[in-house]
Amino acid sequence: MVSRLCPLLRNLHPPAPSLSGDGMAVRVLPRAIPSTYVVTVSASSRSHFRLSPTLSRLSFPTSSIEPSSIFERRFGNGPGRKEFSSWSFARSFGRVLAHRREYRKNSRRPVKRKGKELDLSVKICIEEQLPDDPEVLDIAEMLRLNVPMALKLALDGLKDSEYKTRDTAIGDVGSFESIELSVLLCNDEFIRALNKEWRDEDKPTDVLSMSQHIPELKIPILMLGDIVISVETAAKQAEERGHTLLDEIRILLVHGLLHLLGFDHEISDEAETEMEEKEEALLNRLGWKGKGLIHSAYDTDGTTSIETIDDRKMEGGLRFYRPKFRYIFCDMDGTLLNSKSQITCATAQALKEATSRGVKVVIATGKTRPAVINLMKTVDLVGKDGIISEFSPGVFLQGLLVYGRQGREISRRNLDPNVCREACLYSLKHKVPLIAFSEDRCLTLFDHPSVESLHTIYYEPKAEIIPSVEQLLAGVEIQKMIFLDTAEGVASTLRPYWMEATGEYASVVQAVPDMLEIVPSGTSKGRGVQMLLDHLGVSPNEIMAIGDGENDMEMLELASLGVALSNGSEKAKAVANVIGSSNDEDGAADAIYRYAF
Repeated sequence: MVSRLCPLLRNLHPPAPSLSGDGMAVRVLPRAIPSTYVVTVSASSRSHFRLSPTLSRLSFPTSSIEPSSIFERRFGNGPGRKEFSSWSFARSFGRVLAHRREYRKNSRRPVKRKGKELDLSVKICIEEQLPDDPEVLDIAEMLRLNVPMALKLALDGLKDSEYKTRDTAIGDVGSFESIELSVLLCNDEFIRALNKEWRDEDKPTDVLSMSQHIPELKIPILMLGDIVISVETAAKQAEERGHTLLDEIRILLVHGLLHLLGFDHEISDEAETEMEEKEEALLNRLGWKGKGLIHSAYDTDGTTSIETIDDRKMEGGLRFYRPKFRYIFCDMDGTLLNSKSQITCATAQALKEATSRGVKVVIATGKTRPAVINLMKTVDLVGKDGIISEFSPGVFLQGLLVYGRQGREISRRNLDPNVCREACLYSLKHKVPLIAFSEDRCLTLFDHPSVESLHTIYYEPKAEIIPSVEQLLAGVEIQKMIFLDTAEGVASTLRPYWMEATGEYASVVQAVPDMLEIVPSGTSKGRGVQMLLDHLGVSPNEIMAIGDGENDMEMLELASLGVALSNGSEKAKAVANVIGSSNDEDGAADAIYRYAF
């Protein structure tokens, strides 16, 4: 859906939107700082323009550093708007000086031209939160050439046109000395904020036209206004329509430009027909690919279907956002894994996209490292381009084994041998399967279907059956033990017993309902995460954490943003900043798309 902000047409001092200064910052391309094109208006009754590439020139300021661009005027920059009094620019662009209208000194004799000269001043801007995507930067450079040509052709013959529905506030452009137009490229989040502020619609659109022309002001400058284009939505539409991103942005540019010139397809069917015809004609004259936006916006049942209702960033859309966090710490069971202990393609894709945008994903789990590696192999997330390997950092066995840079062990906590002995004796007496975890090994006293499922379903190392308690405990360090039973058996019998029996020597935790874990007292996954952060020199403010179990509580509280999935324990959800979708609804993927960028 494309909209024109009609109230701006007659509003000299519009109310400034309640957005933060950072959210509204833009940067101007170094080779796209306002370019001034000289065109000639002939004396003929039909305004005629002649644009020559050889006449294009760049005007550079000599003294002023005060920014003057579309959002300075549009959003009320000045003494009363402190949040907009300074701009932030991308590091790679350095300092960008404000544009001043002035003539360049030239020792050569000026070329004589017939008619009146008219300057076309065009600014191509990129919103600050849009990353330096190579394709977007190339498109911005192309627009530096495309926009003046499109403007010239759109204005040609406009004065004597016979459109019945066009607002004629802009007619004879020959009465002006110059024309100013700005084009801003942004993402869905930015244009959504504009929609919410100006149109009271909380959703993104592909293009917004924001007029600055005020007919009552008798000034020699025709300030056409601003065309704001969401590159993110444009990319989706380009894929749907089978053409390039540049093609789609050109189509949106033409549509937005016609809105600024008084066309409005929303007021009537006749107005829609006139604007559609003008779109097609202008695109054909420019030689640009694709159909006009009005023509393209209709789907098979005759209704428009451009708007995106969901506020999460979709698959493939992270390229248009900067990361909010350096690290994402993820639990495995109940979080990255669904109820079938599988990692879905959607979750795997979200993890790949996050890492491709420079975010480091770290696993923090009760599992062993081999189990996680085996699981991630099923979705091609192991190795240099994955999220885990034997050389990557991670928190395993509920924080009892922590690996740092190059995958080297930086911390290990072992369970008290007396607690281990008591657990083994209890297992034999009550015939409750027990698994002892010793680094990358799993040990048990007898075979049982539940023991086998730990390997076949949860990908843990295949348990070694040890015939006696003495042999199982001989010569090994045990980090934790897990009892396997029904959820009811754990809740009604195992947990109450072992919470009392372990005393000050050990603690009990649960990651899933049908398992009870006995770990050294005073340890937790959260402490393991803190230890790893200290090792890496990373602040908790730089991380996001996703989990579901009570064993994730400290990790969720530690992170700048803690996301508990809806399938998680009530204790985990109580301490989280956000409650996400369930693990069977790709909740971890949704959290990454929605909150990490």
